[in-house]
Amino acid sequence: MAPQAAAPAMETAFTRLVGVRHPIVQTGMGWVAGPRLVSAAAEAGALGILASATMTTEQLRAAVHEVKSRTDAPFGVNLRADAGDAAERAQLIIDEGVRVASFALAPSRELIARLKDAGVVVIPSIGARRHAEKVAAWGADAVIVQGGEGGGHTGDVATTVLLPQVVDAVDIPVVAAGGFRDGRGLVAALAYGAAGIAMGTRFLLTSDSPVPDAVKAEYLKATVKDVTVTTAVDGLPHRMLRTELVEALERAGRARALARAVRHAAGFKKLSGLTWSRMVRDGLAMKHGKDLSWSQVLLAANTPMLLKASMVEGRTDLGVMASGQVAGVIEDLPSCAELVGRVMAEAHAVLHTLRTLPPPG
Repeated sequence: MAPQAAAPAMETAFTRLVGVRHPIVQTGMGWVAGPRLVSAAAEAGALGILASATMTTEQLRAAVHEVKSRTDAPFGVNLRADAGDAAERAQLIIDEGVRVASFALAPSRELIARLKDAGVVVIPSIGARRHAEKVAAWGADAVIVQGGEGGGHTGDVATTVLLPQVVDAVDIPVVAAGGFRDGRGLVAALAYGAAGIAMGTRFLLTSDSPVPDAVKAEYLKATVKDVTVTTAVDGLPHRMLRTELVEALERAGRARALARAVRHAAGFKKLSGLTWSRMVRDGLAMKHGKDLSWSQVLLAANTPMLLKASMVEGRTDLGVMASGQVAGVIEDLPSCAELVGRVMAEAHAVLHTLRTLPPPG
């Protein structure tokens, strides 16, 4: 097969900010967005983001080195702002010269300033207009806005409603997430005033993704109606594929769920290298940031371990599969280069068509 020609670049406020060719972000999905996927996305001209929440600091440093050995293109690292070692991980990003720090929760004003002073671009992900206004006032360089269609922990406001609210509220670049998979979506986001799109599920379903083939097959079989939102995993709204395990979790009583969460907390402690005291401190931060009960904090230990079972071990019977609604309309597994090239070619074609439409009247 002949190599695919690179799609024409598209310059926006976002591409100028982070130095990529195309206004596309590959999001930091736990257990999925490792060096292989991130470097492939970066080489394709998108912004690849490493997911660090499931890594120790030394594993993160090794992952950063591996990405840098594979590509000279800019990339980012996603951090948990509420983690007890967030400052240590931020220093690692600074020391390693990583271009972008992204956050699933709002980082503090002080952490934003520290990263920006070192030349790191700070891009929090937000799910509400007021959150975008807050981090913009604190100095964030851009925001990723995820609507309710997005996978993982999500809200209930659709991207088409949330995105224009945020664009109108802040004067920094806004990247749209939740429901995107192709060039038509990119053009739609640009029309709303966004400076790019972020995709998780679409990059998960590429040949460069490390997710086991059998798990990818389950995603490809899913229809839109097979993607659900449940609170059974960790007490928070979580969008994922509906499976027999999810249905069993929803039927289980709170006592059984808590017993399972204790086992998973112990497993995550061993896997992450965290001490119980550090996990308690992180739990306190979660409680403060989200006003959670202690039972919800404990249930949150379900998430990394249940995701690992599917995303790493291929055990869909024992794990869960976070998913955006868009999984129901994805039918193939292109490489990152093929995907980004396809999205950009389609976006340019759509824009050309719009420019050549006859004037009204």
